[in-house]
Amino acid sequence: MSHRGHVASSVECYMKQYEATEEEAYNELRKQVSNAWKDINEDCLRPTVVPMPLLMRILNLTRDADVTYKYDDGYTFAEVLKDFIASLFINPVPISA
Repeated sequence: MSHRGHVASSVECYMKQYEATEEEAYNELRKQVSNAWKDINEDCLRPTVVPMPLLMRILNLTRDADVTYKYDDGYTFAEVLKDFIASLFINPVPISA
């Protein structure tokens, strides 16, 4: 426990707000994330006045957040992401011709 004390998770907030079980909260939040990704992917296919390089930066930040928090709190417990980060930035990717 850090000096700042406990910080409520989205699951805990959902459980309290909707009087839901932990499993119900996880299922609902997974559904919301899935729907958000569908919206993001759909919106990336539509013409827009926003420059594509800006959209890609926003999309990449969203991807980063998804990877960081999808299965655990990768920000607080960085060792969770250690192998993933190594595979992205350190380990070479073999390319066959």
